[in-house]
Amino acid sequence: MSESDVDAVLAIEQRAYPFPWTRGNFKDCLAAGYRCEVAEQDGNLVAYSVLSSGAGEGHVLNCCVAPAHQGRGIGRELMRRMMADAKAFGIATLFLEVRPSNRRAIDLYEHLGFEAIGLRRGYYPAADGREDALVMRRQL
Repeated sequence: MSESDVDAVLAIEQRAYPFPWTRGNFKDCLAAGYRCEVAEQDGNLVAYSVLSSGAGEGHVLNCCVAPAHQGRGIGRELMRRMMADAKAFGIATLFLEVRPSNRRAIDLYEHLGFEAIGLRRGYYPAADGREDALVMRRQL
């Protein structure tokens, strides 16, 4: 991902989530040197991921596929690529948070070997207040 991709990434983010990241969130991740990747199909940006790392651990901050392209294996491939890159960079463990209501994402993460290890209470904004986050981990 480059700064020139941020508008397309933001457009996907806004279509995919009721409480999307902001342009500033993505620019901050790029400026911090996080591993920010995009996936394209037919010259169009259709997915992206953001991974931070430190002290041998990685944190999947965002992984999103445009709603019109979901269910085609793009998210699975993006996660596999992120896991392979993380391992190559010496990351031994990956963590992520996911909404317990996002069963589709949880199924994907479990299929990729992530396990639930905890719960962060009130982590995500929600229409009726806050929603918890399921914390998941994958040893690489």
